[in-house]
Amino acid sequence: MSEKYVIYAVDDEESIRELYRYALESAGFEVSTFDGGDALFARLSARLPDLILLDIMLDGSDGYELLDDIRKNPETRETPVIMVSAKGAEIDKVKGLDLGADDYISKPFGVLELIARIKANLRRRAYQQNELLTYKGIVIDDVRHEIRVNGNRIQATAKEYDLVRMLVKNHSAVLSRDRLLDEIWGENYGETRTLDMHITQARRIIRDSGAEIKTIRGIGYMLE
Repeated sequence: MSEKYVIYAVDDEESIRELYRYALESAGFEVSTFDGGDALFARLSARLPDLILLDIMLDGSDGYELLDDIRKNPETRETPVIMVSAKGAEIDKVKGLDLGADDYISKPFGVLELIARIKANLRRRAYQQNELLTYKGIVIDDVRHEIRVNGNRIQATAKEYDLVRMLVKNHSAVLSRDRLLDEIWGENYGETRTLDMHITQARRIIRDSGAEIKTIRGIGYMLE
């Protein structure tokens, strides 16, 4: 691969961290290992990985809590996470998946299975990214036909969805009122006040995203 995928692996056992480094580097990945949450989040603030391997039973911390923190962080909420643990009971797997893990592998694990699961999750993520439009805290998911702001699904009508999608797709560019009306409502859009009402609703939808719909007087609107 021309550009290596970056994997972060968290485990409090040095022998497991060494196994990760050897196995994953041999498979062509760039690997960084961490013994706990503090070291992981210090690195996340500097560089984001393509996938995280996260042990559940960490010394002094709980892998489930770390997973929850990862999912609450706007920068990492979409990063694939594979939970790794000697706790192989069904309830432990369900808990991890319910908290947002993408996969779960039990110790002891085979290296070939681990690498296969990592590759499968990276492929899935690449496919999903092709189906998503994002800007700041806004995610437009065309597969599910939904808007998410900071990870939370926001209720929207079909036209509200189309309007927010168009603004996100063309963020930082000025969109004229005529273009918005033509592309979303078509030629028979009726009163132009329809757009004004939907812009108000669009502002409500994205209000916690860190983005703003600005009025460009005499022209139209811009998402910034």
